[in-house]
Amino acid sequence: MRLNHVTLIVSDLQASLRFYHALGLRPIVLAEPRYARLVFPDGDETLSLEVTGEAAQPSRVQLYFECLDLDEVWVRLERAGLRFEQPPMDMAYLWREARLRDPDGHQVRLYNAGVNRLNPPWRIERP
Repeated sequence: MRLNHVTLIVSDLQASLRFYHALGLRPIVLAEPRYARLVFPDGDETLSLEVTGEAAQPSRVQLYFECLDLDEVWVRLERAGLRFEQPPMDMAYLWREARLRDPDGHQVRLYNAGVNRLNPPWRIERP
């Protein structure tokens, strides 16, 4: 099994497209004003954005985007005008992470975990 994509419910497709484009994602499907599907710059993973007309609710989503060159990406995005809640920091769970929010308040975490992404010291081994 493999994750295909995640769909975020957004209120303004154009604002969300600008935000995720600034992160490097590119649209591969665009059905304005309701839907877009974007591909990540490295790999073939995708993220969908959909305007459903549902009432806005506080976001409970955390999106983690892996960046091998996190500090350089952070500098580039700051210079491009994106505002971070947290600059790159070494976290207790052995990841280096920067945090920001998209236009709808979804938490976006850019990180670099190295080998600890899949093999942290506390990993549960299969029997």
